[in-house]
Amino acid sequence: MLTVSTVNVNGLRAAAKKGFTEWLATTPADVVACQEVRAEPDSLTAELREPSGWHTVHAPSATKGRNGVSLYSRVEPESVRIGFGEAEFEDSGRYAEMWLPGVVVASLYLPSGDVGTPRQDEKERFMAAFLPYLETVRDKAASENREVLVCGDWNIAHTELDLKNWKTNRKNSGFLPEERAWLSRVFDELGYVDVQRRLDPEGPGPYTWWSYRGRAFDNDSGWRIDYHVATPGLAERCTSMVVERAASYDARWSDHAPLTATYDV
Repeated sequence: MLTVSTVNVNGLRAAAKKGFTEWLATTPADVVACQEVRAEPDSLTAELREPSGWHTVHAPSATKGRNGVSLYSRVEPESVRIGFGEAEFEDSGRYAEMWLPGVVVASLYLPSGDVGTPRQDEKERFMAAFLPYLETVRDKAASENREVLVCGDWNIAHTELDLKNWKTNRKNSGFLPEERAWLSRVFDELGYVDVQRRLDPEGPGPYTWWSYRGRAFDNDSGWRIDYHVATPGLAERCTSMVVERAASYDARWSDHAPLTATYDV
């Protein structure tokens, strides 16, 4: 069995003070993918940078205090990669992967965007560059009889099932028609599988992010923007997927919840 968990930690050092360290010590996951780490490795404590029993890769952003992805694995990776070959994003702290026995596991933090601003332009450039890489890594992995799992914060709610208030968000980044169409291409053209939707095609949700504003968390007024996106062979072997939603608002250590899946490999 292979258990993989992904979570946007909303600042790893801050999350550690609120409960991430305890969660990592007790998780059954074999691999943990983190996004929005927002810290240089040398600024992390040893228990976050290289916790006992874990092999780690950290991909910080060149802009301090921004972005950043990490991977923790109980099995030593055969190789690692940071970035996906696009110069603009190589040191942006948005992508890292581990090549493990039989599978490539990646941590992705896709830009969030903001309509009418340069942030949305950046998101669109990232998507345009990342799509062909998804094809490349799929084919390279297949040539070595490996599956691919790209998990993380994709910052796109794919369908109306994936956010509570979809009607009022149709013109907002994260639910724009062109973003949703791009994600459809990942599934329909490249053959990747939204593992959650394979298990639960009807929805709604389950949501993985809730705003800190208002009573979004208490009312479960959230978005499903954290995904396990896998090649078909691995997706078919997923036996369970759970959103580790905090028991109460004050028990949260991020505005996202860990999304944990187990694969019978």
